[in-house]
Amino acid sequence: MILGMSTSTFTLVHVVLSLIGILSGLLVVIGTLGAKRRTGWTALFLATTVLTSVTGFFFPRDQLLPSHIVGVISLVALAVALVARYVNRLAGASRWIYVLAAVLALYLNVFVGIVQAFQKVPFLHPLAPTQSEPPFLVTQLVVLAIFIALGIAAVIRFRPEPVQRVIAADVRRAGS
Repeated sequence: MILGMSTSTFTLVHVVLSLIGILSGLLVVIGTLGAKRRTGWTALFLATTVLTSVTGFFFPRDQLLPSHIVGVISLVALAVALVARYVNRLAGASRWIYVLAAVLALYLNVFVGIVQAFQKVPFLHPLAPTQSEPPFLVTQLVVLAIFIALGIAAVIRFRPEPVQRVIAADVRRAGS
């Protein structure tokens, strides 16, 4: 039992949170390429990715694992993204800090997803049973290269509206 759920139910919740985080995170990153805030998707991405990292620590283990280290790094990146997005409202350097932190958190979620896929998916596991084989390494390097390119492009292209205009637009919508 984990948090009152069977281990299999808890695992399912963890996996569903992770998949929602990955899908919403991809929509957020794609939005940054078009200079769109995607407020709802951003909140969903950040919340589910935080929950994914936090729930990962509840699985019973006797020792510190690489997944725990990835979880800590992800939570730090998410904290930075949350502060840049919601406290600093993407002002000044917070814009690119938010983008890089969000892309890093998404990448780490995808990284763990690839690890899990090579461990658990029947047709992938024989290709890299110890995860040191070329198919696993090539997959991880290709995904890393894609995320580096996405991060660079997002930092360059994400220029959200100034906060004053966003607040004014929100006020106008609320009055309608």
